[in-house]
Parts: sequence; structure tokens; C-alpha cells
Amino acid sequence: MLLGSVLVLLLFGGAGAASAHAALRATDPKDGAVLKSAPRDITLTFTESVGLLDDSFRVLDPDGKRLKVGDAGHGAGGSDTARVSLPAKLAQGTYTVAWRVVSADSHPVSGAFTFSVGKPSPAIVVADTGPTENPATESLFNMGRYLAYLAAALLIGTAVFVTACRPPEPARLRRLLWAGWGTLLGSTVFLLVLRAPYESGAGPASAFSLKAFERTLTTRPGEALLVRLALLLVAYFFVVRLLRLGEQRLPRAWQAAGGALAVGLALTWAAAEHASAGIQVPVAMTSAVLHVLAMSVWLGGLAALLSTLYRAPSQLPAAVPARFSRLAFASVTVLVGTGVYQSWRGLGSWGAVTGTTYGHLLVLKLLAVTLLLAAARLSRQWTGRLVKVTAEAVPAAVVRENAPAVAVREKAPAAGVREMVPERVGGPPSAPEPAPVTPGPAAPAYRHGLHRSVLAEVAVGVVVLVLSTVLSGTLPGRAQAEAAEAGPATGGLPTASVTNLPFAVGGATGKVQITLDPGRTGDNSVQALVYAADGGLATVPELRLSFTLPAKEIGPIDAGLKNRGGYWGTNDLTLPLAGDWRMKATIRVSDVDQISVTKTVRIVG
Repeated sequence: MLLGSVLVLLLFGGAGAASAHAALRATDPKDGAVLKSAPRDITLTFTESVGLLDDSFRVLDPDGKRLKVGDAGHGAGGSDTARVSLPAKLAQGTYTVAWRVVSADSHPVSGAFTFSVGKPSPAIVVADTGPTENPATESLFNMGRYLAYLAAALLIGTAVFVTACRPPEPARLRRLLWAGWGTLLGSTVFLLVLRAPYESGAGPASAFSLKAFERTLTTRPGEALLVRLALLLVAYFFVVRLLRLGEQRLPRAWQAAGGALAVGLALTWAAAEHASAGIQVPVAMTSAVLHVLAMSVWLGGLAALLSTLYRAPSQLPAAVPARFSRLAFASVTVLVGTGVYQSWRGLGSWGAVTGTTYGHLLVLKLLAVTLLLAAARLSRQWTGRLVKVTAEAVPAAVVRENAPAVAVREKAPAAGVREMVPERVGGPPSAPEPAPVTPGPAAPAYRHGLHRSVLAEVAVGVVVLVLSTVLSGTLPGRAQAEAAEAGPATGGLPTASVTNLPFAVGGATGKVQITLDPGRTGDNSVQALVYAADGGLATVPELRLSFTLPAKEIGPIDAGLKNRGGYWGTNDLTLPLAGDWRMKATIRVSDVDQISVTKTVRIVG
């Protein structure tokens, strides 16, 4: 049942589009600008540092042909900028710039914008601006990320459970340890191979390009994956040593080595995701490492406890779940502290809780964590009852009053209760040992209740882990707010919908060019340019735009266009349903002359 839940979450989690983390703050030239002379460079400014690809810029001329540009590099603003040099002479017309970079937290981000030299082109050329996202590559890469998180929790959590909780016969957890180690090793190799096509937006087959693979090894995400592989090779010997323990305790030197390995593995995530970019990077990376370790100790330890309860419930001493209960409480404390900090850092404001996808996912994770805490509390209650009934089963007086010197030794009867019996170290022979005492009929019932509550913890914990992975692939609310403050869309996708509406009123003729970005259901940005009959930009005192969906009797929805100095635009148009929408533009050219033009546009889901 648990495996089925994991597979469903992986499949559904990988189905959606990935969200990038570096938001485009500004472009130079500005999107839609009409320049008197050709610019020498194109510069993009982002909300965080970005990495560049071999094909980060594609510049298309007014005829849709690709220009030969210089190598992409960072601008004067530092690593949060991307710049490319243009040819010395550019023809008059509209140019399209398609760009693609990799954000500091390893996720690719792409978009496109236009600028014109002299005057805009009279006709819009449908140009190939390059790949956006390959669905197969994206889904495979996301599934690899989910498996890596799950495997890390299983490996680290089981190792800590064996070391700290000291279950009888730790070799019973052999399969769990090797499953975590092997899955993490395989998923890391898989992510390393698929990294290049994921960044470039190409298909999975391009993963076999030697040149692309060599480039991956020089990037920070690639280096983090290589370090993870090296740590896993060292962890192999630690797992072998751990499984040879038997009833002995792991030496402190090996415990220190295991702790260092766990911290190193957690760092390979922190160094390549949210914590490595934005504000307070050192504090954020420390918090991220602690968060990953605490989550792994809790969830992986739960899986180990569940496996132990399932394989040998009658032989499990009550001290084992009691030790894990204390360990889980400490993990939860760390999770709460680091989670609050990371939420504040990612959201930036209360409005982002309800106004961003990141905030919505965070609320879902909070609800799941609340359920997890409720299940954990139930497990602690069952553990307390089991410890109590075991303690009551031990004879109250096991040492005779007239024994001059008695040492106490442990005896583990078949019932699984650690029983204290006297062992004489001097004086006359002791009386015969009393018969072993069993914990009574209540203990099996308590173990069964603990088994069910731990199973519930594991199931909800998997949901929490998947939500955490999805959050690591979602644009933080703080970055989204910073991008919104920069003004109208500077990162329109190549799939934007462009519609031309000719008009003639009061002796004036021309057309309105309306761009819907991305032209899909949900939030859209609108840019409207008014052209005169000669193809040059024209100014009008008023431009209104509304949308109606006759099939569903929705609308009219007013776009709320605002004059932004040279064009009309808004970032706040929401179209809730897919279908054929009737777009109505009302153009006023004077105090008394205005006209309304209507055209149907297709909005996809």
C-alpha cells in the first residue's frame, strides 16, 4: 500500500510543469521598446544569480532569421545578469530575443521579448525561438529528484535508527539500508546524465552527447551531484560496518564518520537549491542542511521502526521505540524551527501565502505536517503504554535483603522483556532464580497499536516529503514579488498569443497589436501597441479591452489596461476557463471619436 502511494505521488508530482526560481527583473532594451539606433548589447537582470548555457541567447531578425551574436556572459551588474553582444549593424524592424539560463538553485528558466529598431515591422513574423521544456525530460528529471529525496531519508534515517536506538538484530534492516543506498546512487547517476537535456530543454536522447555531459560536470549542480556520488562510495563501507554490529554499539569514531557523511549528503542539496541563492545564504544553507537531516532522521527512522515491528514484533524491547520517540521529538523541534525560517525567507510577506503557488503549496505542507504530528503523538502514547506495562511486569523485589553484595544483570526472555535478576558476586549461594516474568496480555495489543500508528506516520510522511520536493521546484513568493515590482512582463514565453485588430474611425486608420502572455488559463499579462497607417507607433487617449466567453456565459472581464508610456498593458488579467473568448477592444482617438473592434481568440488550458 505504501509503495503504491509513493508511485502515485511520483507520477502526479512529475506531471506538472517545472517552475523556475530566477525571475526576470528587467531587460535592456526594454520589452516592446522602439529605438532610434541599434543597441550594441542585450542585458537581462534577474532576481538571483544565474548560470549561462552555450545557447542562452537566440536573436531573430525581422524576417525570422537567426542573428550571429557573441558568446553569452555576465554583465557589469554581476552574476545576476546575462549579456550578449549584437552585430554592428541591424536593419530596421522588430527583433525577437529568446533566452534561457539556469537559476542559482539549478532550475532552468526561459522566456522571450521584442524590441524594434527605427520602427516596428509592419507584419509579425512567426519565428522559432527555440525549445521551452521537453515534457519527457522534465518528468523523468523530476521523478529522479523525488526518488533521491526518498532514498536519502531512508538511508540516513535507518542508519541513525540502528546507531541510536540499538534494535535487536540490526541485520534485519539490511534490505532497508541497501535499498536507500542503492536507490540514492542510481538516482544520482540518473540526474547527472539527464542534467544537460533538462537545462537545455532538449529530449532525453540528447543526454548521450559527450560535449553536453562534459559541460554539466563544470556547473555547480553537476559538481554537487559528483560530490554526492563520492560520498555514497564512502558510505558503502559505513553501511557494511554498521551491519556487522550485532548487539555491540558503534564506536564513536565511526559515529563521527557517519555524522560527517550525513551532513555532506545534505549539503549536496543545500548547495544546489533554494538556500544557495537569495538573502542570508550562509544561514539559509545551515537551515537547509538541518531541515534535510531532521526530516531524514524522522521519516527514515519511522520506516526502520515499522520494518522492525513488522518482522519481529514480539522480540522488540520497549526501550527501542522509547529511544526513537525521544529522537523523533528532537527532529520535530528542529523541523519546526528551520521550517519557520525557510517559510519566511521564501514568502517574504503574508500576501504571498494566498497570492502565490509557493504559498499554496506551503499551506498544504503545513496541513500534512499537522496530520503527521497527530500521528506522532499517537505513537508516543502507544510507546508510553508499552514501556509502562513492561516495567510493571518486572518483579518489584529482585534482590534479597540479606544479600551482602549483589550485581544486577540483564536477561532477555523470549517474550522480549528486559528483565532484571540478581547475580551474586560474593557470600553464600543465592536462592534459585525466579521464573521469567512476561509482560502480560496487554503488551501485544500495545505493540499492534504502535505498529498501526507508525504506519500512518510513514504514509503521511511520504506526502510531506513529496510536497517538500515540489516546493523546491516552485518559484518562491519573495522572488515573484520582486519580479512583479520591476513592471510589466519582461519574460514573456514564446507561446504568447499575438492578435492584430485593424480599425478606422474619425479619419484615422491603424491597428492594435495585442499580446497575451502566455495565452492560457489563469493569470496573463497583456501588452497592446497602437500602430498608425504608416506602421509607426501611435498614441491614443484611451484603450479598453474586455473578454467574454459566450459558451459559458462568462464576462465581460475588463482587462484594466493602463497607459505605460508608449504602450498599454496590465499583469492582472485572469481567464478562468479554456475556450474561444471574444476579445473586444475599444479605441478612442479623440474626444468624440471611438470605435470597438471584436475578434475571437483561443485560450488553452
